[in-house]
Amino acid sequence: MPDFLIEEELIKKGHEYIAGIDEAGRGPLAGPVVAAAVILPRVYASDVLNDSKKISPKLREKLYEELTNPLSGVVWSFSVINHEIIDEINILNATYRAMSESALSLEREPSFSIIDGKPVKGFPYPYQSVIKGDEKCLSIAAASIIAKVERDRLMLKYAEEYPQYGFDRHKGYGTKLHLDALKEFGACPIHRQSFAPVRKAQGLS
Repeated sequence: MPDFLIEEELIKKGHEYIAGIDEAGRGPLAGPVVAAAVILPRVYASDVLNDSKKISPKLREKLYEELTNPLSGVVWSFSVINHEIIDEINILNATYRAMSESALSLEREPSFSIIDGKPVKGFPYPYQSVIKGDEKCLSIAAASIIAKVERDRLMLKYAEEYPQYGFDRHKGYGTKLHLDALKEFGACPIHRQSFAPVRKAQGLS
């Protein structure tokens, strides 16, 4: 389970506000990539907060409501980079942009950030990247929850607009249901045309 050990070490080094950064939606074939930034209060504790991929949608929603409650003391923000930008600058650069924008959007400027995964090119603040950080750091786990819930809510709206693709079920990931729908109906406006499976399913090179 994630803990506050890395954050505590950074606090001891004099960093007052530490932001956890994570993203959701790097792998799907449709829809945006969403990143979130979260500064937890030092007294924050949770027995259930974990990497968003490891907990149920119901618990994710509950944790999201707790984290975003104005009385929680949590400072948070998120950034959405749409499919058009992903196709224009590629998914890696789009993820970098989302992470940077989410940090810059925080109401309180972080003195240091901890980011899930590998180094992020052009990130605007001092930071440390942590492999599998959403499994290790509470701040990153919190960011993973907010990013995931915000993206899932967007995909549910797209499911109403494009019901034939089943976005409410797979959230844009390349499941058999999704690939079969792509073959039958072709791509819709939110598909990532730069992704090979989207092109292949449509018979494009």
